[in-house]
Amino acid sequence: MTTLHIPPEWAFEFHGHRCPFMPIGYRMGKLALEHLGVAREQDHGLFVFPELGEGHPQTCMMDGMQVATGATYGKLLMAKTFYGKLAATFFHPQKGAVRFALQPEFIDAMGKFEFFAYRKRGIEPSQIALTVTEPVIQWMYDQTDDFIFKVETLPDFKFTPVKGSFNKTKCTVCGEYVFDRYVRIKDGQPMCIPCSGYGNN
Repeated sequence: MTTLHIPPEWAFEFHGHRCPFMPIGYRMGKLALEHLGVAREQDHGLFVFPELGEGHPQTCMMDGMQVATGATYGKLLMAKTFYGKLAATFFHPQKGAVRFALQPEFIDAMGKFEFFAYRKRGIEPSQIALTVTEPVIQWMYDQTDDFIFKVETLPDFKFTPVKGSFNKTKCTVCGEYVFDRYVRIKDGQPMCIPCSGYGNN
């Protein structure tokens, strides 16, 4: 079975290179929308919590998730947990939460493609020939959803987003606006964090 969830070409342009993990994230995101019964997010109603960390190339999945779901980092709808796992939880306040994780058997099978030999040698995806890259992408498209993903409904998942506010104050040192949540008071004067010398807490 070839998946219906193939990213548009502009998604690869946005991502910057062709690789299998951006399309995996896209497919995961589209399936999560179907599972939750919601449309692609236009505003601020769907949240994604990727369990990816840093220092491993599979984080490309997050760009695919953003493209598929509309739950973008810029809209504050995506926040990594830094668990270092190939999984993500998708949460809608009215529809609940679902977690998708890559099956170990799928990861092992995909890892045998030549593409990953290049990556392990430190060669960037944009420098790998399409004759090497495209077979692993197409192979992923051809696999069943069940082979790729473990899916779990999370009935007890809870998340309360930070309440938005337009309130801001000018820093008395640099004169730049800082949103009130991040204002620090030093010597009785409102300041931004860098000017105050205080931390984020």
